[in-house]
Amino acid sequence: MAARPVYVYGVVRADHRLRPEHRGIGVPPTAPRTLRAGALAAVVGPAPGELLARRRDLLAHQHLLLSLADEGPVLPMRFGVVAPGEAAIVDQLAREEARYLEALARVAGRQEMNLKVFPAEDALPELVRTDPTLRRLREAARRRPGYEASLRLGEAVAGALNAAAARAAGLVLRRVAPFAEATANGPEVAGCVRNVSFLVPRAALDDFNAAASAATGPGARADIRLTGPLPCFSFVPAVAGPATAEALPAVRGA
Repeated sequence: MAARPVYVYGVVRADHRLRPEHRGIGVPPTAPRTLRAGALAAVVGPAPGELLARRRDLLAHQHLLLSLADEGPVLPMRFGVVAPGEAAIVDQLAREEARYLEALARVAGRQEMNLKVFPAEDALPELVRTDPTLRRLREAARRRPGYEASLRLGEAVAGALNAAAARAAGLVLRRVAPFAEATANGPEVAGCVRNVSFLVPRAALDDFNAAASAATGPGARADIRLTGPLPCFSFVPAVAGPATAEALPAVRGA
């Protein structure tokens, strides 16, 4: 009999407790279970026949991971990880036990916060007021409208907005750095000048958020988006070996 595909939420210690109210993806939402191997366990559930990135299931996946983290450390899997069967998961856990246990110790009592910084269009009036180059180019475009004048002004405006956003990002990073144990640069996001995640001890979350708020008030000259707490996606180890793509996928390390 062919093995049944299994949906994988994450990796925990073997004694990690699942609460009766825990639910995962699906309609109706399915109850997760643990698949143990030595000192580790994978939190799994039935793989749906059709797996689409619906908002409902994306939120259910993340909510379960955050709820699991209330009971102990979790190495989270990204949405959509399906193993070909239980045997593939058990084999992966056995081969990577030491690495996973080390990673679980690293994220224990910690959560991820993510910072994205974008240029803010509403910062332009103040930039024009304080930047003589922008004022000069704007006046030139008004006196002699044309393609070249508009192009030079547009490029200067974009550069000024990006520079202001980069300065704002630097200020936020300096303010929150004392409350984070590690950082990880995220993938490029269209229009984003900085995308970075922080590994923050739970005990320091209030101080982290207060420091971020102090740096993102009026006058920041940027669109600053702080998201979290999140599962520690950015701070779990990369998994080597061709067989792992079938079971527990490689994810970006710090």
